[in-house]
Amino acid sequence: MSRPFPPRHFPPRDFTRVNNKIRAREVRVIGESQQQLGVMSLNEALTMARQRGVDLVEIAATANPPVCRLVDYGKFRYEQAKKDKESKKHQHANRVKEIQLSANIDPHDFGVKLTHAIDFLCEDMKVKVTLRFRGREMAHQEFGFGQVTRFIKEVAPFGHPDAPPKLIGKGLNVMISPLPRTKRAPNPNQGPKATDMEDDGASEESDDTEEAQQPAPVQAAPNAKPQKTRVPTDAAENGNSFGQNPFAQLDLNKK
Repeated sequence: MSRPFPPRHFPPRDFTRVNNKIRAREVRVIGESQQQLGVMSLNEALTMARQRGVDLVEIAATANPPVCRLVDYGKFRYEQAKKDKESKKHQHANRVKEIQLSANIDPHDFGVKLTHAIDFLCEDMKVKVTLRFRGREMAHQEFGFGQVTRFIKEVAPFGHPDAPPKLIGKGLNVMISPLPRTKRAPNPNQGPKATDMEDDGASEESDDTEEAQQPAPVQAAPNAKPQKTRVPTDAAENGNSFGQNPFAQLDLNKK
């Protein structure tokens, strides 16, 4: 009876044997500085690892004899994770992006799809261009071939077709691969344009000229006459709050 799942004690694919988990009788040992220490028995290799305060890590289990390395296991795992991360950065070429065209595509839509294709190629991705004929467009296939050929010419500085466009059923298909970075043109859709920078410089110069043309604020002369101040009335000097008191001239001692 076949088992649908592997047994529980089956080691995972990324399983790494360390120290006493190594099953070989003899191993080829590599030192901490990547120097060859030769073939020795497993007990001698473990004793050497203990004396140096490191671990004995099996790095090539299929070799004869297996290759082991004297290294700290935590440091070894960190180096492996870093290598895996670096290798994943260069796997964009395996990713495929699809661009769909039509025989009577609008020029603006054609430019937008061309921009997307250039961005994908500059990111090391493959681009699959597909064009599907609808209805009576099959009677005029030359228009579809013309659109695809034009698209290939536009992206020529960034990628090349793996094969000429092929008609499969009612659609045209072509795969475009990115050029090497040394032969590829820079992405025109990234970074500031020269015209924008010139415009910014011109605007800054115009601002400076406008500031220079603005008149300076007028300062008062040292011998200028002071402004007239309000002279208080007699009523205000006498402490009366009314400017014109109707009882001011009234004689209170008169009988």
